[in-house]
Amino acid sequence: MSSQQLIAEQKRSSYPHKKEEMLEQVEKFAKQYDTVIVSKLHKVRAGQLMLLRKNLRGQLVMLVAKNKIAALGLQKAGLKNADKFLQNLTGQNALIFTNMNPFKLYLSLEKSKVNLPARAGDIATDDILVPAGNTGIAPGPVLSEFKEAGVQTRIESGSIYVSRDSVVAHPGDLISPKLAGLLSRLNIKPIKAGLSIFMASSEGLLLLQKDISIDLSQYRSDVARAAAEALGLAVESAYVTPETLPLLVVKAFRGARRVAIESGYITPENAESVLGYAESQANAILELAKKKGYGS
Repeated sequence: MSSQQLIAEQKRSSYPHKKEEMLEQVEKFAKQYDTVIVSKLHKVRAGQLMLLRKNLRGQLVMLVAKNKIAALGLQKAGLKNADKFLQNLTGQNALIFTNMNPFKLYLSLEKSKVNLPARAGDIATDDILVPAGNTGIAPGPVLSEFKEAGVQTRIESGSIYVSRDSVVAHPGDLISPKLAGLLSRLNIKPIKAGLSIFMASSEGLLLLQKDISIDLSQYRSDVARAAAEALGLAVESAYVTPETLPLLVVKAFRGARRVAIESGYITPENAESVLGYAESQANAILELAKKKGYGS
């Protein structure tokens, strides 16, 4: 056997051993951690994986395994909802094992994403906006690309100006070669790339991407609105809590003061207001009497 044949044979014999090691790791970590996450590796750079491992060291373990090995390891670990989970295990993936809340991890992963130039065939991840202003591009055939993208332009000082902010693609839209070229000329990098949670198995629950993706600002707004509505309802119904008690006391004081003034009940605190209210009523009666022809 030649030296080249010997090296090839050694490589072939090492493959099963590596697969066995990966299988053991998948099974081990799936038993050790509460949550198993699948993240697609499409448009994910090696540097992003290294940075994520560094920033979240001690909080998660990440493995890149073949789907068959991953599926077998998760089944051997007794993963709950394994059948439904493994049905979606397609393409190139990274397995993330963690005890972190998957929603918290989602936010961490979103922060680690970077913007990349769009290529023909890419899918828009967000609304793609061409902002108003000077593009610095000289007029020419490129004007037809602006028009085709639905971007209104004008010529000023020998440059193409975008007349107003224009959305040229929405989430899920396929980016055409011409649009990709136009965005590249404008130095717009609209494609967010990085790890994201495709699905997760956490404490027996199967969570898909749509279940985990949360808009933090909208969530804050919803919680604030719900808290304000609950507080208003509690005050109106006179439900006493540490938060509503100061408001209820103020409301009761104002109500009692109003009743006292309208009924003419004088106290040292409201005497001026009661007399002022009585005077305003007397003046109103006087004016009405004058209109009726009474008085001077």
